[in-house]
Amino acid sequence: MFNKRVKIKELLTWEPQDQQVTVMGWVRTFRNNQFIALNDGSTNNNLQVVVELGKFDDELLKRLTTSASINVSGKIVASLGKGQKIDLIANSLEILGDSDAEKYPIQLKNRPTLEYLREIAHLRFRTNTFGSVFRVRHSLAFAIHKFYNEKGFVYMHTPIVTASDAEGAGEMFRVTTLPFDGTPRNEDGTVNFKEDFFGRSSNLTVSGQLEGELGATAFGEIYTFGPTFRAENSNTARHLAEFWMIEPEMAFCDLEDNMNLAEEFIKYIIRYAMENNREDLEFLAQRLADEEKQLPQDKRSEMGLIEKLEFVMNNNFERITYTEAIDILIQSPAYKKKKFQYDVKWGIDMQSEHERYLVEKHFKKPVIVTNYPKDIKAFYMRQNDDGKTVAAMDILAPGIGEIVGGSQREERLDKLEERMKEMHIPAEELWWYLDTRRFGTVPHAGFGLGFERIVQFVTGMGNIRDVIAFPRTPKNCEF
Repeated sequence: MFNKRVKIKELLTWEPQDQQVTVMGWVRTFRNNQFIALNDGSTNNNLQVVVELGKFDDELLKRLTTSASINVSGKIVASLGKGQKIDLIANSLEILGDSDAEKYPIQLKNRPTLEYLREIAHLRFRTNTFGSVFRVRHSLAFAIHKFYNEKGFVYMHTPIVTASDAEGAGEMFRVTTLPFDGTPRNEDGTVNFKEDFFGRSSNLTVSGQLEGELGATAFGEIYTFGPTFRAENSNTARHLAEFWMIEPEMAFCDLEDNMNLAEEFIKYIIRYAMENNREDLEFLAQRLADEEKQLPQDKRSEMGLIEKLEFVMNNNFERITYTEAIDILIQSPAYKKKKFQYDVKWGIDMQSEHERYLVEKHFKKPVIVTNYPKDIKAFYMRQNDDGKTVAAMDILAPGIGEIVGGSQREERLDKLEERMKEMHIPAEELWWYLDTRRFGTVPHAGFGLGFERIVQFVTGMGNIRDVIAFPRTPKNCEF
């Protein structure tokens, strides 16, 4: 029975007492025709399986190649070798799946680059680096649900296909069943979407926020956690065309409440990963340290990965206004020495280099920036009394920049309609959204956290394409 196997992670915690067990996994190495390093994905640590000389047929042993899958039963004994506490003495050995070692694309003797592994993303999970990354990703996802469940939030599934553009950005993937040739047209030459499946123009969602607000104005507090899509032609280490977002929305909540929840949330999920994936995080921390040894001293992180995570968990985030942030940047040595690629002045949408300066050079901790100019923010953000800014907040993290964007939402119908008119957003298409302001409107707020960004932050991986199983980026939709 396959379900009687013991996972290697559990087995490695046992004290050897001649227990009879069955394990299954993939061969990492087979040396001296006697010692198999076996891994089953539950941990980066291998189990040493000892094959007694003469016990098994030579033809069988020839098939014990890298990445062959096997089923082994035997006895757990104290290891005589260094580096492991126990060995499994094989009594029976069955090969479940052969692997041609010459053709297997991951050769352990030549450490493959991350760029190469992206080309074989279907196999990269079998490496230690990606084993650790995706176990940490799993824990963070579980911790997200745990956090909101403990707080009494309702988990809401918002649409993947929608007719609205929550951001007003227009960078969306079209969803259609219309033919490429012979697309039905109106008299003015525009596409006649009445002939389409939904009878109107539709797209993949860029955010579940607007629908989330509908839920919050009934349940009080909801969160979404699902895929979102942006058709941005961004080939950077921080952008994906398909990524996952966590978006809580809270009624009876203002900007300060919003910031407090976001900070508590980030600390909670980091702590969960630290408590449940320490082994993986220590491996990734060492990997990052080794990688940074190749960099000039001024490009290296001031803290190791574990130290950075502990610092974030145990210190309050800095809170400043956008205006204060711009003043700091203008007064900075980097600005005065013209080291920024992009200009700094009040009204700009801060670039990643500006955000990282604030976090990594000036405050040396995560920073929450509030009260952005309304002209660079979305229509739904609550307008402040100064007439120039909105009650927005972004959380900036070391190494990445923005990981959270949120705001208090505009609950006043007249102000919301006025802003939509200014931004040429047709009110008739969002009649259902405006109804929440017509029938029992309340102060409310929410934010979005890009899941891959927080996974990147916690694992220390330099490229966001290495923290999602199959990255979707411009000109790339493999697997």
